[in-house]
Amino acid sequence: QVQLVESGGGLVQAGGSLRLSCVASGRTFSSYTMGWFRQAPGKERNYVSGISSGGTTWYADYVKGRFTISRDNAKNTVYLQMNSLKPEDTAVYYCAATVDGAARYWGQGTQVTVSS
Repeated sequence: QVQLVESGGGLVQAGGSLRLSCVASGRTFSSYTMGWFRQAPGKERNYVSGISSGGTTWYADYVKGRFTISRDNAKNTVYLQMNSLKPEDTAVYYCAATVDGAARYWGQGTQVTVSS
């Protein structure tokens, strides 16, 4: 069982930056591939970025070049640095721990609002 707690969301103007954090409980954090997802009002939850236990990273095309995912296994934490934010990035952002390629454990989410 893994419990995830996100933080770092907030209100920012277009072009600004935020860094999201997701702290995981448990001693096996380093073995999980971790992901960030987001869900805008009235829309489905979409994949944003992922990082493997070995540090390989993946990004959705719509955030590539603007967002950076990283992890600190000593702190059981995964980060999402978001730069050049756009109003369309407004959403609740969730982190997830994946098992066999599927998101198994979810955090409660953190709201990101980008004003124009």
